[in-house]
Amino acid sequence: MMSVSFRPEARIEALEAQSWYESRSSGLGVEFAHALDASIQSARRNPLAAQTIEGDCRRVLLRRFPYSVFYRPDANGILIVAIFHHHRRPGAWLTRMTR
Repeated sequence: MMSVSFRPEARIEALEAQSWYESRSSGLGVEFAHALDASIQSARRNPLAAQTIEGDCRRVLLRRFPYSVFYRPDANGILIVAIFHHHRRPGAWLTRMTR
C-alpha cells in the first residue's frame, strides 16, 4: 500500500479541526479523526480515483464533516497538501503546490 506524508500545514489543520470539534462535544473530535482517516485511506488505496482539482492535486471529501483532503499522488505514495474546511477562502491552499 502507498505511503502517506503530510505537509506541516496540513497536519496542523487536521489537529486544529479535531481539537475544535472535541471542544464542541466530547467524542466529536474522535469522530472527525476517524472520518479523516477513512478519507485518507480511500485516497491511499486508489489514489487516482478522486477528482483532479489543480495540476496533479486531487480532492477527497470527508463524510459528515465539511472538509476536503487535498493530496498529490506519486510513485512512492501520497502527499497530503491540505485539510481544508469548505468555508475557507477557495484556492488559498494552492500556494502550497509550488513549495
